[in-house]
Amino acid sequence: MKVKEIRELSEMELDKKLVELKQELFNLRFQLAVNKLDNPTRIGAVKKEIAIVKTVQRERELAADNK
Repeated sequence: MKVKEIRELSEMELDKKLVELKQELFNLRFQLAVNKLDNPTRIGAVKKEIAIVKTVQRERELAADNK
C-alpha cells in the first residue's frame, strides 16, 4: 500500500492492518528460519509498511492532542 492509501484508512482499519502486517512478518521470519522463504526482500517491505502505519497513527495522535 502507498502512504496516501494508508492515510485514508480509519483508526480501526489502521489497527487491523498493523495486526495483519505483524502476523505476516512473524510468518516470514518463521519461513526464513526453516529455509522456506522464497522472497527475502518481502521482510523489508513488510517492516517498512509497519513503520508507515505506526507513523500515520502517531501523526493522528499528535494532531488530536493539539486540538
